[in-house]
Amino acid sequence: MGQEIETADVFDEAGFKARLRAETLLVMNWFKEGAFEQATPPMIGAEVEGWLLDADLMPAPRNLEFLNAADDPGLDQELGQYNFELNLDPVSLSGRGLETLEQRFAALWDHCCATARAMDMQAAMIGMPPTLREGMLDLEAMTPSNRYRALNDRVMQLRGGVPLAYEIEGRERLERAENHLMMEAACTSLQTHLMIDPACQARQFNAAMIASAPVLAVSANAPYLYGRRLWEETRIPAFEQAIRIFSFKDKGGRHVGRVDFGTQYVRESLMELFIENLDGHAPLLPVIEDAPAEKLRHFKLQNGTLWRWNRPIVDTNKEGVPHLRIENRITPAGPTPVDMAANAAFFIGLTLHLSTLDEAPEKALPFADTRENFYRAAKSGLGARVVWLDGGAGDVQQLIARQLADEAERALITAGVDKWSACKYMDIIRARARSGMNGATWQRAWVNCNGRDMQGLMGAYLALQQSGKPVHTWSV
Repeated sequence: MGQEIETADVFDEAGFKARLRAETLLVMNWFKEGAFEQATPPMIGAEVEGWLLDADLMPAPRNLEFLNAADDPGLDQELGQYNFELNLDPVSLSGRGLETLEQRFAALWDHCCATARAMDMQAAMIGMPPTLREGMLDLEAMTPSNRYRALNDRVMQLRGGVPLAYEIEGRERLERAENHLMMEAACTSLQTHLMIDPACQARQFNAAMIASAPVLAVSANAPYLYGRRLWEETRIPAFEQAIRIFSFKDKGGRHVGRVDFGTQYVRESLMELFIENLDGHAPLLPVIEDAPAEKLRHFKLQNGTLWRWNRPIVDTNKEGVPHLRIENRITPAGPTPVDMAANAAFFIGLTLHLSTLDEAPEKALPFADTRENFYRAAKSGLGARVVWLDGGAGDVQQLIARQLADEAERALITAGVDKWSACKYMDIIRARARSGMNGATWQRAWVNCNGRDMQGLMGAYLALQQSGKPVHTWSV
């Protein structure tokens, strides 16, 4: 959720915009000068958000106590007191980098689980815990933080005090109105970072957007919210509606919010998106920081309060050399470290494959179809029908099993990934697609067999998560 702000800080929108404009101009010059680090081989990284559950497997609001006990620099707080975040140091994609990522996930997660058990709790990785109940996500459940309180107040201010209305239609329907953004805390995700090549940044970013639908379909893990069966990946509509502030309209007349899939493909460079950040969206936390422009404090704060599902990032290394990367935010947390490593590998491999096709896929697939594919995948998971590069509509499950997993595997190997590693993770994706079993379908199958006992579902999920076995092997 970004850096803390001080109690003495005051909002200065005019001053913030002036600094944001200056830092955006600096970044624009980096683009013009070709100053960005080459991504050969690319570096990759990841973050994942977890839950704390009490002895009854209900969300436990004890994250600060947990973080103090865990005492690990790779762990951090999140918006809700039920949540915490794991941050993994970047590694090179080449060789067995994906396995290193998985091993780091597993080691840090084991530490989290041991710490939670010592506190009579359990830690869980899941898109949304089925035991989350209405009334749990209120301002009392917010992690004590000046930033979080200011963020909530600012969202409501920009909405003119109008409550946030939630309307999610799936197999069942959820309708609620809230005067706070705490629904965001229900949405826990895996965020994969991929450093991109400045020479083909537009191709790679567009490829990431096109890849999003099949990646989301095969990884869905959030079918229940407040006991209702909604979308296969209910995180998507819940997060979008938790910070519903419309900034402008796109060319088609659609209102564009701060949590959004995007307005169009990138034409030439990611600079187009940063200009949109500057001119299209009001600052959400307009706090002035005393730092040189090269630190990009205001640029990063503005970008960090725009939650594109594929977020463009400019950052610098210890020597001050800038680089570009994509933060892919679409995948849910869980079910296991090996599942999340497979999700990250599929996203990276499919993005690299699509970005290196002889004919740019964005020329064959209109942006409107790419956007619609994404929301169909969120709603129906592996049951979604999507439009692909040949212009035909088909079953995403078969598309992944028969074509996309193979293409992603070849692209990973071409990028320098160890052949055995690429095969290992894409075999998991293929097995999920062939069996139709991801986290969401397993949860639904358990309820179909055992009834709507959400604590029983959470307990069965945790037992299988702790086994470490990939979700497609789980029995009901």
